[in-house]
Amino acid sequence: MKASIFTYTLQFKQPSGTSRGILREKQSFFLKVDSAAHPHVGWGEVGVLRGLSVDDVPELEDQLSWTARNIGAGLEELYAANSKFPSIQFALEQAFSHLEHGFAHFQTPFSRGEQPIAINGLIWMGDRDFMHDQIEKRLAEGFKTLKMKVGAIDWDTERALLQGIRDRFPADVLELRVDANGAFTLDQALRVGDELARWSVHSIEQPIAPANRKDLAEVCGRMAVPVALDESLIGAFDAPSKKELLEAVKPQYIILKPSFIGGWKGSDEWIALADQHKIGWWATSALESTLGMSAIAQWAATKNLSIPQGLGTGSLYTNNIMGPTQVQNGELWMARSVQDSWDLSPIVHEIK
Repeated sequence: MKASIFTYTLQFKQPSGTSRGILREKQSFFLKVDSAAHPHVGWGEVGVLRGLSVDDVPELEDQLSWTARNIGAGLEELYAANSKFPSIQFALEQAFSHLEHGFAHFQTPFSRGEQPIAINGLIWMGDRDFMHDQIEKRLAEGFKTLKMKVGAIDWDTERALLQGIRDRFPADVLELRVDANGAFTLDQALRVGDELARWSVHSIEQPIAPANRKDLAEVCGRMAVPVALDESLIGAFDAPSKKELLEAVKPQYIILKPSFIGGWKGSDEWIALADQHKIGWWATSALESTLGMSAIAQWAATKNLSIPQGLGTGSLYTNNIMGPTQVQNGELWMARSVQDSWDLSPIVHEIK
């Protein structure tokens, strides 16, 4: 068994805004594993998001190289050795699974192309015209749930956009979610929450920055709409830390980004704790390419999904990796007839 590390830069079709800044490109790393004893080549995406992932550190590439050199140790040992590098943990899970199964990580109606996953359409931050144009496109594409980024431009403009959507589509026709990426203070979040409740908004993601746990707990207890924690989950590596967070903050939902929280295994740990505390959840991508997003979607499809997932980012890039997933009428489908495995070699660049 041998492994190699590759890199690839995904280019956004248009600059995409969050409260943390404008995204124009995203660098991804890929772990490739070859073994004569397995039927497929194993590929795993190391979905680091610069400035946000806990393992966006100078040591990341050295740790990747060490992991590749020691690939013969196997998944279990290498997963444990990368406890502070959740994106590498997820890449290892993907790569070893691909060795065995090719495209289909799990056998489900979704992976067989028989059943879709409902997903939300994403509205990025920008000026009013830009955001309005995105809303019209997502509606024309058939999405029944929209998630709008808020907190970067003035709230009056964002409020008017939300009001305009709700005036056209009642809550039983179109679900609205908002994502603040930690942009508000406690007082701001509570005021915004009162207005969101009037429009029957489903939830707000991360209204307050994750470092301010005291205010997060207060906003989860007092806000007029349900609160979903996203960035707050980053860096909680073990079960006691995860349990402490959920018990201290008491969110209504948590958002699972496997590249940020230790892949499928780490996400399963969060789900088990959330179930114990009667907290809902949904999965979303960390802006991975099709390879990583397919792995998230296939894992999510093994769960008893009852609400739309956040897996609608595949169309963001001009140069996304070709794969078996496609969005139709606001739902994510796996193609019924696909090749057995990935071949990224022609487009990615090996790190020597």
